[in-house]
Order: sequence, then C-alpha cells, then structure tokens
Amino acid sequence: MFEMFGIIILVIVLGTFVYAGFRGAPWLPTKSGDIERMFEAVQLKPEQTFYDLGCGDGRLLFIAAEKGASAIGYEISLLPYFIAQTRRIFSKNRKKIKIHFYDFWHADLRNADVIYLFAQPQYMEKLKTKLQAEMKKGSAAVSYCWPVADLAGGEELWVPDQLPFYIYRF
Repeated sequence: MFEMFGIIILVIVLGTFVYAGFRGAPWLPTKSGDIERMFEAVQLKPEQTFYDLGCGDGRLLFIAAEKGASAIGYEISLLPYFIAQTRRIFSKNRKKIKIHFYDFWHADLRNADVIYLFAQPQYMEKLKTKLQAEMKKGSAAVSYCWPVADLAGGEELWVPDQLPFYIYRF
C-alpha cells in the first residue's frame, strides 16, 4: 500500500515537471551570477512590485523582497513550488512575498512594475501578446536567454561568457 502511494506521489510530482515544460519552460534556475546583473539593469525600487513567471524555488523573489519590493511568483511544478513556499516560511521578508501554485498564462500582470521570465523560445510570440495587453506604462519585462520576438522597446544586455538578458520597457 505504501509503495503504491509513493509511486502515485512520484508520478504527480514528475507530471507537474512535464506539464511546466509544455506551458513555458522546465525548471532551470537562473545562474546566480546573472541575478544581480539583472536587478542592477532594471533598477528595482522598494515601492515596486516584482513578478516572476515560473518562479521555481523563488530565489529571485527573495532578492526582490530584500530590495524592499513586493514579490509575486507563479509556479506550476510541485517540487520547486514547495521549496519556494518552505523558504518563504523562514524568510524575514515573508510578508513581502507571495507564491502562487498557478499557471502564469492565466495571471493578471497589470500590477507588475517588473516582470521576469525565463521561457522557451517557442512561447515568445504568445508572451509578446500577453505583455502588450497587460503591461502598464512605465513597467519593464526581463527575458533571460531569449528575446521576445518583435516586441518593441527592447535592449539586450550581454556580457561575454554569460547568458543575455532582454529588457523591454513599456
């Protein structure tokens, strides 16, 4: 009985990893050295709201909260979601952090000042449509690794031997 229960749990957890890959990207954490470079480029301010679409273990949310911003993450893969929630419980900035077990394609992005995304290239056209419809004036979106195809207002931040960021200002 316990073996069957363990197998069912394993299938559910692995299933959410696969589902996340088909909805935007599998869990691939942003390289630690690139995180601070991204935050410097977007100049996140304490009164702003930071969204991470596919937040994984929440590492960017915790840094945004340390900088004084409100941080909201969306994750649909169970293991990273539980890791992020566990980390949030023990964070001194937990009141500034919200993590939703929710598909970001259905999330309302209108309150975001800065959005971070690390999605596969085949989803960029759909992301462009969502960002154009929901980003408010003065906000920014940051894409790690791949540009959002034909989205106006973008700049590439590239450093040799590091993955690029693409920043779009609305």
